[in-house]
Amino acid sequence: MPIDKTKLTKEMLMQAAQCETAEELIALAKKAGCEITKAEAEAYLAELENCELDAADLDKVAGGDNPSCYTKDNPTGKCSLWS
Repeated sequence: MPIDKTKLTKEMLMQAAQCETAEELIALAKKAGCEITKAEAEAYLAELENCELDAADLDKVAGGDNPSCYTKDNPTGKCSLWS
């Protein structure tokens, strides 16, 4: 049975993200009652590889960057509230 994306939980996605091979992902999906092809599993894993944050984005997340704090006088977006 194909995966019903509306029924995926955060936990399921986190487990899938831990898979290192298409075979692991296929086994995980099967355990959850879903079937995926090797091509689908490889495509998912390839998408995950391209999902890493660069240093600037990671700094924004870790530093509490807030888009509403960007101003002409504050181009970094850092708010005193978050600093």
